[in-house]
Amino acid sequence: MLNEFKAFAMRGNVVDMAVGIVIGGAFGKIVSSFVSDVLMPPIGMLMGGMDFSQLSIALGEGEEAASINYGMFINTVLDFIIIAFAIFMVIRGLNSMKKKEEEKPAEPPKPSAEETLLTEIRDLLAKQ
Repeated sequence: MLNEFKAFAMRGNVVDMAVGIVIGGAFGKIVSSFVSDVLMPPIGMLMGGMDFSQLSIALGEGEEAASINYGMFINTVLDFIIIAFAIFMVIRGLNSMKKKEEEKPAEPPKPSAEETLLTEIRDLLAKQ
């Protein structure tokens, strides 16, 4: 069973997927930082100095009361939209590259050594 698991884990697709997940997680952190530290402050300033991360609705009174943090939800939605757009652009680029490869005319297969030799013999006989 251990050998089966090792064979499964070391297959190319599994390793590629693991690398993609790690890179995706790092990309998600970059986008989250971009949204909360770069994008949202100017938007908040344009809206009268509003800090979206602090927007919430208190569901009770006092410090122990629960709250709905809809400002953080807005940040998360923006994170998702930016990540989805970036992935869309990458997939679109890959698809256009794939399409260009498919559009290239296939080179005719090169004749084998026998075919080349027979062609030369035919041409020599035609000259005589």
